[in-house]
Amino acid sequence: MNDFHKKDLSETTFLVTGGAGFIGGHIAEYLLKSGAKNVRVLDNLVNGFQKNLDILRQYSAFEFMEGDIRNPEICQQACSGMDYVSHQAALGSVPRSINEPVYFNEVNVGGFVNMLKAAVDNSVKNFVYASSSSVYGDEETLPKAENKVGNCLSPYAATKKANELYAQVFADVYGINIMGFRYFNIFGPRQDPDGAYAAVIPLFVKGIINKTPVYINGDGEQTRDFTFVDNAVQVNIKGMLTDNGAAFNKVYNVAVGENFTINYLYKVCAKYLNSDFEATYREPRTGDIRNSLADISLAKELLGYLPTKKFEDGLIETVQFFKNIYS
Repeated sequence: MNDFHKKDLSETTFLVTGGAGFIGGHIAEYLLKSGAKNVRVLDNLVNGFQKNLDILRQYSAFEFMEGDIRNPEICQQACSGMDYVSHQAALGSVPRSINEPVYFNEVNVGGFVNMLKAAVDNSVKNFVYASSSSVYGDEETLPKAENKVGNCLSPYAATKKANELYAQVFADVYGINIMGFRYFNIFGPRQDPDGAYAAVIPLFVKGIINKTPVYINGDGEQTRDFTFVDNAVQVNIKGMLTDNGAAFNKVYNVAVGENFTINYLYKVCAKYLNSDFEATYREPRTGDIRNSLADISLAKELLGYLPTKKFEDGLIETVQFFKNIYS
């Protein structure tokens, strides 16, 4: 296990919302392995899984609270007695948000404000949260720098931009220490491959192994800064535990700083699986950004963030994980 912190955590308590999900589950596992006094997970199990909780249940410091962030009282209970909060609970998926904009607003914005208020009321020391690279919208400059965003291209992106606005307001008005992380295409083991809006890498691996249609939107030459999940864990841990006062009340890109085309991603997945199965191309997807590449210098400078695993190393581990499931 990588050590992303130096402090003794044996007297420290953490809340991870969305901790039965993909990124939240990895964060909670890291904290439990690191000897935290208490790691409480709040999840309504809409996007989370019991199998992820089963991994966490082997640790005596783990505590599960089933509940919905749209309920202010649940948020208050979840934050009670917590030193730090990593807020990962949210609805993802650009296309789903286009179909269900009101639902996305209720969860991603309303739920977020409930969590901020609960964190303030319970004197949480530091609050970190998941934003998204989707907030860059139609801003085409590469690499993406935190101070230059465009117009949102989807309701999902708008909810994440709203989170950043509320975070700034809560920092200014209530004095809470807060920081947001604009995730760039996080991938890794335990990502959901089965939902209607599943992430691309598990979908590719599952389709190649099962020889069921694998779809690439558009020409496949769009680029992404694929970021292995360990890097998202690292920035959450460093963000919660930092002593650098200058690091708070900001948003940070969380990525590797390298980008690859979707076509290349598919080719590498097929190579690792020793397959010549070909993808099927279809119309581009509404709301998608064409090219994505992050400037990660701010997180390096203020949080000491340094990606520990690059794209292909993480992809080998991820493909192997899903190969074991689907082979």
